[in-house]
Amino acid sequence: MPPGYTARPAQRPRREDMPLRILIIEDQRDLAESLWDFLERRGHRVDHALDGLQGLRMALSGGFDVIVLDLGLPRLDGLDVCARLRAGGSAVPVLMLTARDTLDDKLAGFGRGADDYLVKPFAMRELEARLHNLHRRCRASATLQVADLQLTPHTGEAMRAGQSLSLSPLQRRLLEVLLRASPAVLDSATLIDQVWGETAPGVDALHTLVRTLRAAIDRPFARPLIRTVHGIGYRLAADDSA
Repeated sequence: MPPGYTARPAQRPRREDMPLRILIIEDQRDLAESLWDFLERRGHRVDHALDGLQGLRMALSGGFDVIVLDLGLPRLDGLDVCARLRAGGSAVPVLMLTARDTLDDKLAGFGRGADDYLVKPFAMRELEARLHNLHRRCRASATLQVADLQLTPHTGEAMRAGQSLSLSPLQRRLLEVLLRASPAVLDSATLIDQVWGETAPGVDALHTLVRTLRAAIDRPFARPLIRTVHGIGYRLAADDSA
């Protein structure tokens, strides 16, 4: 709990939005306290880390539904925290906070494994809505399969040719969308809308995400499954036909 914080009675969250366990990695104490205060009063369970190394250790310990991660942190930058988290096999959704609002900064965050991006200052209710949105994206039902590639949305488990695949939540969401539509072609606008919703960052972020997904599910194997349909978008299929 941040120094000087006083707990307040929790408000019952809306029925469709269940309480989350949230890790806040933020070195600005006043902002961390404000986030903690708001989220806990909304019924969520909150933990806090003041620097990148402490945050990474806590994140890798597991048990969190979502992580709120500041970009500029002491001891270990937020981009490195996110990259090491993914390298350690964690698929917990990450919402990155920053005062940097350029496209290159956003793409850098997505490239390191962030799932959403919120620029300071922001509205607390928007942050909460985005956290719920990220969490909902990680939930679904039956196992989806094309050729030797499988994804179980409910658990987040992805496998190809019997090998487990380590994917970020955003990569899993893109894979789920492509698997559900297979073998149909999805245009870029549709993919962006279904993966990011109203927080869509633009087509460059989609291309970056597709490239990282290909590296995970296609590059280690003999037959590629993600197909580029030039001038339109992408499809996932076991054959090369359009």
